Amino acid sequence: MIRVLALDHLVLTCRDLAATEAFYVGVLGMEREVFAGGRVALRFGRQKFNLHPHPTPHAPLVARVAEPGTADLCLIVEGPLDAVETTLRAKGIAIELGPLERSGAVGPIRSLYCRDPDGNLVELSVYP
Repeated sequence: MIRVLALDHLVLTCRDLAATEAFYVGVLGMEREVFAGGRVALRFGRQKFNLHPHPTPHAPLVARVAEPGTADLCLIVEGPLDAVETTLRAKGIAIELGPLERSGAVGPIRSLYCRDPDGNLVELSVYP
């Protein structure tokens, strides 16, 4: 049996790489990394998001349906969540829902929801 230990990276397909980078770096504090011939990744903790432009030039190594706005992400952030909400509002990011109680991978979380420039749903959460 295979046992998965952690998530290393995932790919976000983007209409506008610069806008996506501005959101995840400028709003959420991720770090930009350039790799493999100029490709861009956004690093946070021990994970990263690889950014692919749409339409992606990396076929066939892409999801079968690689479209902008099809992701639903939950990111654990430094709290308190009220401060996260204040920061989002100050940067002009609309909050779609929250804060509210949800269930995370290892227990209860408090979350709020917004969208990135491609319309991906981004849940920002803290564990109590």
